[in-house]
Amino acid sequence: MLAVPAAVLTLWAVNAQASTNDDIAKRLEPVGKVCVQGQECQGMDVAVSAGGGAKSADDIIATHCTACHSIGLLGAPKVGDTAAWKERADKEGGLDGLLAKAITGLNAMPPKGTCSECSDAELKSAIEKMSGLK
Repeated sequence: MLAVPAAVLTLWAVNAQASTNDDIAKRLEPVGKVCVQGQECQGMDVAVSAGGGAKSADDIIATHCTACHSIGLLGAPKVGDTAAWKERADKEGGLDGLLAKAITGLNAMPPKGTCSECSDAELKSAIEKMSGLK
């Protein structure tokens, strides 16, 4: 048998435990942190947009609208189908009615069509572009 001094075993056990505790602490760290705009966010490099530049209708459509409105998913009017959009606009009270429905959400479409950071004017420009209505 190989004799191992007790001090070596104790040192190994302490190092193994410290490593294990460090590993456990690392695994239990949160995956993200929430920072509130206007308040200092400790320990994070945060790029906060103060509104930034206006988003173009094309960018909004490409990022937030195309998935449903390109194929008419669940009855969504298709991009460029002016007749379908006009029928909806007439039912809802014009472009402002369509905008109101877009802001609150309609059927399977979530509020603002997943573009929570879009202004009402930006949403309206995207609706105008998709519908061909002005």
